[in-house]
Order: sequence, then C-alpha cells, then structure tokens
Amino acid sequence: MKSLVFIADGSGAVVLCSGASRVDEDRLAAALGCHTVRRASAEEAKTLTGYAIGGVPPFAHARACRVVCDRGLAAFDVVWAAGGLPDAVFPIGPADLVRLAEATVAEVAA
Repeated sequence: MKSLVFIADGSGAVVLCSGASRVDEDRLAAALGCHTVRRASAEEAKTLTGYAIGGVPPFAHARACRVVCDRGLAAFDVVWAAGGLPDAVFPIGPADLVRLAEATVAEVAA
C-alpha cells in the first residue's frame, strides 16, 4: 500500500491505495468535492505530513490532512503501510486502516 500526498484546492490530502494503482486526479477531485488536485512536491509532502516521501504513514500527520482510501484496498485481508521511514512498515486490515486514518472511502484509483 502507498500513501500519496496531494494538494486539493490548496489543502493537503493523503490518498491510500494499492502499490500497483495510479490515482486518477479527476476522481480524487470529485471524491473531495474540490476543483483542483495535483501531486504535492516532496517539500510540500514533508511540510504537510511531517514525513518524507516513501515513509508517509496513513495517519498521525503533522497537519490535518483529508485522507481518502481507495475502495480497491478492501480486496485485501491485510495491507502493509509505511511507518514514518522508507524502511518501516506495519500490517493492518483495511477496515482498521480506514477507521484509524478517519478516511473517506472512494474509488480514486485507475
């Protein structure tokens, strides 16, 4: 699983999706109810979440970020999420992931 950071109408958003998936920015904008969505730069991602790209966890971000979990993660019994460092991961069930991340579930991956 990967945690990707986006800027949505000027605010941070984190998308949780399968490592094999790509996020469709139009679908993400619709899920967030915003007009513009773009990938955050490495610096923006670190400022918003407190973590460098490659280690962004699904929750416990430095700043409040909306979190969207792609519906496709529900197909897995367990996913492995980043734990704050590029080489730190932990297992978690998708339902617990959504609950702990206070995520909105939507179909955002293409």
